Amino acid sequence: MRAKAGDRVVTRGRTVGQGDRVTEIVEVLGRDGAPPYRVRAEDGHESVVSPGPDSTVSPSRGRRR
Repeated sequence: MRAKAGDRVVTRGRTVGQGDRVTEIVEVLGRDGAPPYRVRAEDGHESVVSPGPDSTVSPSRGRRR
């Protein structure tokens, strides 16, 4: 998994009724775009994550892969 600041991490809900969690990468802490990432949720909360198999990285708008 590779990412840049501005990309989004989408983590799928694990239980019925739990929606997906979408966060924005504000800092890449690993080498060459690898995890872990410092992310910011819509409510402004920041945390450090190492996304698992239930997560995907979506490029930021205006950027092509």
